[in-house]
This record gives sequence, structure tokens and C-alpha cells, in this order.
Amino acid sequence: MSATDSRHERSLTQIIYNKDGDLIFSVSKDHRINVWYSHNGERYASIQRRLGTYEGHNGTVWSVSVDKNSEYLVSGSADNTLKLWSVKTGECLYTWEFPTAIKRVQWSNDDNRILAITEERMGYKGALRIIEINKQQPTQQSAEPKHFFEPAGSKITVAAFTAIGNEVVTGHENGKIAKYNYEEQKEVAASEGAHQDSIMDLQLSLDQTYFITSSKDKVSKLFDTNTLETIKTFSTDSPLNSASIAPGSPYIIVGGGQEAMNVTTTSARQGKFECRFWHKVFGEEVGRVKGHFGPINTIAVHPEGKAFASGGEDGYVRVHWFDESYFRTKVYGDLEPEMD
Repeated sequence: MSATDSRHERSLTQIIYNKDGDLIFSVSKDHRINVWYSHNGERYASIQRRLGTYEGHNGTVWSVSVDKNSEYLVSGSADNTLKLWSVKTGECLYTWEFPTAIKRVQWSNDDNRILAITEERMGYKGALRIIEINKQQPTQQSAEPKHFFEPAGSKITVAAFTAIGNEVVTGHENGKIAKYNYEEQKEVAASEGAHQDSIMDLQLSLDQTYFITSSKDKVSKLFDTNTLETIKTFSTDSPLNSASIAPGSPYIIVGGGQEAMNVTTTSARQGKFECRFWHKVFGEEVGRVKGHFGPINTIAVHPEGKAFASGGEDGYVRVHWFDESYFRTKVYGDLEPEMD
């Protein structure tokens, strides 16, 4: 396995691959959005854009999402703004302003809408907004969301569109997972005790039939997207900030670690600062990858399963490319399932 390092000035909050897997977008508490070539970790450059940085936010950038054609980027920040960017030129095309921070953003499957989760703070309830995007005139957007609602109970921390056009799946601060029909503004399914603490990350499989969660309760789980039933549980010994499903292999990758104030030594193993591989069928841990000097905050896997990237509290983005043995090795021999 080979690795490359790239760096922000402060801790990472989210990293994602684009659909083709050639670009990695990273956001951080340093107020910046960076884009890197995934094959070598160098900054993305085009004729119009040479520095690979999108600047304009005045607070922590919590979340980022890119459309399938890598044409438009959206970002949500602690400065209470949601921004639409041109990937190629780096120009900020439009800015939405809200009462509180935007903690999660994502493009819909048809790339015509984005979801935005806003923070519960200063008397405002946490809210889910669905915004229609005008790609024909990207600098002229509606200032108001197409759909808006404030789910009752525990606030939403993470969310994603499902394969059903009017539906999102959500993770909550109290460990609940749910599905909402955002057009009808109603909850259609829920699992109240899915986790025992706040859900930190939620990522769907490529076919969107199941998804993975990670939580402060030190557990990662696979859930059926349709029924919200638990498929598999992965219990660890440290809080988990992120989890991702590796396409083309039987593995999931989780990461997290104890916060610095809770770590009594500088040992990475003591703080659990490792990406941990688990077999998603047999439910057993099969390997670990070191490299970060603090908690791992975010993990993303290449859309073809060729590599994975991790972003840490240490400000580093680490990209790991799998060698051939990763794809050939059958940890459980003939018991291994056939992978697509």
C-alpha cells in the first residue's frame, strides 16, 4: 500500500472523491476548501485555476459535495453560509445565508438539488433544507429553499439522499436514524436506538441499498436503506468519527480516536489514531493503517475501490493506494463472498 500526504493548516472536517475518482476535495477548520489530484496529492490546476483552493468562507467549512460532472461544488460553513462554486475556475457563483451554521451538504442523485442541514443554536431548531439548483444560470439562484422543515426531537447531525427521489436518510445527535419524505415533511421510518450516542458520519453504498454509520458510542453499523434494519455491527474501543464502504471488496473502513484531552500518552496506538479495516460479512477486524498524529475525522473511499483517503485532526489528508495483494487476498479462503 502506497501513501501520499497533503496538508491543511487546521483539522479536517470532511473529504470526498469526485465521481471519477481523480480529484479529492477537502474542507477544514482553516476556512478553506482544497482540491487535490488523487494520484499524487498535488493541488488541482487548470488554465483558469492554479492554486487548488476555494476561498471565501469566514469560518470552519464543515461539509462539501461535488456534482457528478465535477462542474459545481457546494460547501457549508460555520459562517452561516452555503456557497455554490465553479470547480474549474474557483469562482463563488452564489451564496445563501442562514441563521446558523451549515453542518452537512450533498447533491441529489440527479444533480438538480442539494440538501443542507443547519445547526440547532441560538433559539433556532436544527433544520433540513432542500434547494433547487439553477445550472443554466448558476449566478441566479432562489434565495429560499424548495423544501424546509424542522424534524421534532433530536437534531440531525448527518444526512444523505436515497435512491427514492423525495427521500433522505438521517443520523441524529441522540443516536437515532430515520428516513424523511421531504416533500411531505414527514418521517417515514425510524430506528430510535440505532446508536447510544451522536452519529458522526453516514455514507451510502454505491447502489444505495445500504449505508454505514459511525458514532461516538465506539460502534459502526451497516443498515438496510429500505427497512433501516441493522445488517452488521462493528464494535471498537474508541469513538468513531467516520466510516466508509470499500467498493469491490468485502471491507469497510472506520476511523476516529480519543480526543487529545483524553489521551494520556502521545502514542498513536494509545489514542487509537488508525484507520481500521473490518470484514463486512464476517464482522471481524482484519487490519489497521497508521499515519495520523491525532483523531481521524473523515474517511472516503475511491469510487472504484482503488484507494482511500483519510483526514485528521492533525491537518493532514493521507491518500492510500491499494496494491494487488489487497484485491487478491482472501482472508477467509473459500468462505469469501464473490464481489462485484
